[in-house]
Amino acid sequence: MSDEWTPVAATGDVSEDQPSVGNVDGAEIAIYKVDGDYFATSNICTHGLARLSDGYLDGFLIECPLHQGLFDIRNGKCAGDPVDVDLASYDVRVVNDTVEVRLRA
Repeated sequence: MSDEWTPVAATGDVSEDQPSVGNVDGAEIAIYKVDGDYFATSNICTHGLARLSDGYLDGFLIECPLHQGLFDIRNGKCAGDPVDVDLASYDVRVVNDTVEVRLRA
């Protein structure tokens, strides 16, 4: 894992209603945009190993497409059964219309 900021998407490629996917150091990252703010978590559900970018985003909650578990995209915390292991969440910033994330070592 890196402590450096890494570009993962252009701001224009991240919509308010569907997560985008980026890759940092081999980790698949889901990038979300809610009310103009950007968030990032692991893209892989901790319960069923499904891709959250294929799930349903409702406000700050992402619903896993496999078993409908919920996670809060602001911090990766579990927000609904059957998930019971939090997601990794990452720092996000925007620089010159580019979304960047920082994976903490």
